[in-house]
Amino acid sequence: MEIKRNINPKEICKKLSDKDITSLSKAITLIESTNKSDRLIANQILSELQNKNEKNTVRIGVTGVPGAGKSTFIENFGTKLTQMGKRVAVLTIDPSSSISKGSILGDKTRMEKLSQNKNVFIRPTAASNFQGGVAKNTRESIFLCESAGYDIIIIETVGVGQNEISVSEMVDFFLLLKIAGSGDELQGIKRGIIEMSDLIAINKSDGDNVENTEKSKNEFQLALKLFSIKSSEWTPKVLTCSSLNGKGLNKIWNSIEDYVELTKKNNYFYQNRINQNKFWLKQIINESIQRSFYENNAVKIEFENQLKKIEQGETSVFEATQTILSTQ
Repeated sequence: MEIKRNINPKEICKKLSDKDITSLSKAITLIESTNKSDRLIANQILSELQNKNEKNTVRIGVTGVPGAGKSTFIENFGTKLTQMGKRVAVLTIDPSSSISKGSILGDKTRMEKLSQNKNVFIRPTAASNFQGGVAKNTRESIFLCESAGYDIIIIETVGVGQNEISVSEMVDFFLLLKIAGSGDELQGIKRGIIEMSDLIAINKSDGDNVENTEKSKNEFQLALKLFSIKSSEWTPKVLTCSSLNGKGLNKIWNSIEDYVELTKKNNYFYQNRINQNKFWLKQIINESIQRSFYENNAVKIEFENQLKKIEQGETSVFEATQTILSTQ
């Protein structure tokens, strides 16, 4: 039996507009819920906020292999942004167990200093095996954070490699964090994720590793010349940084500002968001169709029936598929 929450959507929207963090957390919980009544309230909130959201924000995707120092980078980078007077929301995605479907959700622990900053909102979310390196409702969470008045939205992805491409469909700027000496520099050049990156930051440029990071920087700079000119007309940059001591973080932010200035001037920034909304529309429709299909009682019954027939060798996967799809 579903539990119905006593929540007033209009009240949540008003509090969000007043930058109330508790209401933001409640709203995100609602959009992440699989409860039908929660989804109904969430949709009311999103619709109510649609005309009030000016979206004068910058959405930054941060990705990289595990061990690249994403959390440390975001903590120090986010702190620097708040020192500039920015309000920062960080949406971090934790990988889920394929067995228990559970997640550690330890980002607030890894970003202890940042989580205590009154101008920062950190929301860890389980990926729940959703493809693309982001959680299922990350896009809605971005929208809610913007509605709550956050200037910079940072999305830290799982860090699983090529599957993180989906994050590029919901951010303005795509930052790839790399480390020197990991052994994947040349192989990494072949990956599509490099081509999508607006900036490659070689992290951990400190101590005895400075020479290695400079070498890696040069390799990636040469590799980027092989790629065609981006639709944004932006030339991707390669920079070195140290999340540990803050070295290079100013240059990274300056590059992001240069990107935003250029793409707003040539209108790519706005057109890109329109294209992302079109993609979002298709995604919502596809998910709604899939959900309604599996929630259909006749489909549920036939699905279980066909599973038993497959177990007993009485039908093929193809035949079972056709039977289930024709059940409406």
